[in-house]
Amino acid sequence: MAETTTTPLEKIIELRQQKLDKIRQEGINPYPSKSNATSSIKEITEKYNNIKTGEMTTDSVCIAGRIVSQREMGKASFCDILDFSGKMQFYIKRDIVGEQSFKIFKDLIDIADFVEIKGAPFRTKTGELSIKVESWALLSKSLRPLPEKWHGLKDVETRYRQRYLDLIANPQVKEVFIKRSQIISTVREKLNNLGFMEVETPMMQSIPGGAAARPFATHHNALNIDLYLRIAPELYLKRLVVGNLEKVFEIGRNFRNEGIDRQHNPEFTMMEVYQAYAGYEDMMKLAEDLISACAKTINVDLKTPFRRVKLFDLLKENTGIDFAPILEKKELVDAAKKLKLELTPKTTNKKILENAFDEFCLPKLNEPTFVTDYPTIYSPLAKQRSDAPDIAERFELFIKGKEVANAFSELNDPEEQRKRFNEQMEARKKGDEEAQMFDEDFVIALEHGLPPTGGLGIGIDRLTMVLTDTESIRDVVLFPTLRP
Repeated sequence: MAETTTTPLEKIIELRQQKLDKIRQEGINPYPSKSNATSSIKEITEKYNNIKTGEMTTDSVCIAGRIVSQREMGKASFCDILDFSGKMQFYIKRDIVGEQSFKIFKDLIDIADFVEIKGAPFRTKTGELSIKVESWALLSKSLRPLPEKWHGLKDVETRYRQRYLDLIANPQVKEVFIKRSQIISTVREKLNNLGFMEVETPMMQSIPGGAAARPFATHHNALNIDLYLRIAPELYLKRLVVGNLEKVFEIGRNFRNEGIDRQHNPEFTMMEVYQAYAGYEDMMKLAEDLISACAKTINVDLKTPFRRVKLFDLLKENTGIDFAPILEKKELVDAAKKLKLELTPKTTNKKILENAFDEFCLPKLNEPTFVTDYPTIYSPLAKQRSDAPDIAERFELFIKGKEVANAFSELNDPEEQRKRFNEQMEARKKGDEEAQMFDEDFVIALEHGLPPTGGLGIGIDRLTMVLTDTESIRDVVLFPTLRP
């Protein structure tokens, strides 16, 4: 018979399973339905912050949390317990809780178990606020240990794949996601106060539109139709403005079948807002107000007003080339070669401009900067300037070298929109998989009349990255997409 080997982890799990069996033999439910805890650790810390070293209160408090450290001292033990609000030490002694209760605790309770403790707050001789335990109860027996050196889980793969361990082991990770939640709440509160209505639009669409991106495809069996996960909610939100919902917004997930890197995850969170009788200048002010409010909420200082600069001025400043008059393919290719940009037979004019911008301009956009005056030909849903038809009424906002927002005065001329969709379809035929599909129903909606409208999209993940000084999108998405 072949020999079998048991890993240290398997041995730990086996021992904990044995303890679980013994707990049940003692008549203890290892997984009760609820806790009787009445306070959080933060509340106790704040309430008893002023008690002096060596002082014992006569109060009785009850808290619940996960044990994250144990230090045995014969007939007593010091442990640390962790809940969402913080960490606190408790002191459990055989003479106080009773011999049987103490034996069960000492022999059968492990680090990572959830417990409820009841006792009196006091401050130890070393000055640490603690709880002297009068009674305790098991809330959940853990069968697996915390990571070794749980207070500093470093392995990136483990952190992303087992985010629950990351949140336990790295307090700064939890703080990032608390701030993310505060950012979303601030955006929602500000828009509600401005009279915007929050709505929901389809995440499965028969024609994906509203952005230049490759969609994820699926199939609905009952209807026997192909559907796509949305790449943007834009076209549906503008349909609502056609329907006289004059100020609408949505915060939700978008899905794009694209590469994964430090700034891109296939599913991501966007906030999109549309306001009737407004234009892109109004959206610029709204973006500045929203992002400044978010920064203030999490105590980040953003200098206002944000800088404004035209796209072609920025490109000329950083490359020495005036791209405005050379949008023809051959001249753009010549410019790309001069700048030593990567080129393939499928590299489009738009991609050449994007690559030049990303290479020479983007790294220098540290302070919040509105980049304006994008070519109309690359902005198929934006209104063109009346004094310069080749230029769209559009801006993108960059902070710390990251695109955070995109906005424009929405194109509301149905004939022009039909023409632009046809141009996009021609681009698709030539191999541009990110060009937009023709959405006849949207054009019909425009034929019913869309008032002058300003639209703004803010990437919540990117905004969280720049406001928390985080370099990878995986660090602001709780469960990023990973290879199995």
